[in-house]
Amino acid sequence: MAHDHTNKQFDAEMESIRSGVLSMGGMVEKQLTRAMELLQRDDDAQLVGQVGADEAAINQLQITIDQECAQIIARRQPTAVDLRMVLTVSKIVNDLERIGDEVKKVAYKAAQTRGSDKLTRVRYYDVARAAEQSMAMLRLALDSFARLDVAAAADVVDRDEAIDAAFASILRQLISYMMEDPRTISPALEIVFIAKSIERIGDHAKNVAEAVVQLVKGKDVRHSSPDQIRAEVGQA
Repeated sequence: MAHDHTNKQFDAEMESIRSGVLSMGGMVEKQLTRAMELLQRDDDAQLVGQVGADEAAINQLQITIDQECAQIIARRQPTAVDLRMVLTVSKIVNDLERIGDEVKKVAYKAAQTRGSDKLTRVRYYDVARAAEQSMAMLRLALDSFARLDVAAAADVVDRDEAIDAAFASILRQLISYMMEDPRTISPALEIVFIAKSIERIGDHAKNVAEAVVQLVKGKDVRHSSPDQIRAEVGQA
């Protein structure tokens, strides 16, 4: 009976860190939604403050989950799949925390950025569309973790190339505007920083997806191409 009790405790601890990841992911999604609102409107000090508060809460949850992971390793000495789950959780919460940092940058830069009609168009349409793509990647990455769905994880990795291409396109547009009119240089650079943060959010979502593939398949795919990951996922 004592052994069953210990097993139930261990199962509860593992479920706690797993659900902690999904709670943290939900917080990051909400934070990103607020930052996306800021891209579409003028300065909103209250909304910027909410994004900053979100980031502080995300940081605190990362510390809590990391402590739980450390305690499980120290007390339970998990092996095989259980150990992989603990290590994966620790990796994922690190990427989620990094996304929170980038989202905060997007919000703060968006609140400060003012520019010409051309720059406003880039911000409201091209940058906002890239932000929507990064949100979709993040949601799919978290869903792939929740369901341990490696096919969904591989889809996330595929989508990263589209965000990289969107960033390159935005950069080309902004460089042409800066060359045409040097007065646009300062506000255009602010938009470059916003777009770069959005591209990094996509990178971290991809990292989450790759961690899911490693958890399920037991193979590190961090430096693999999308085709190699698809092949790995397709193997029984």
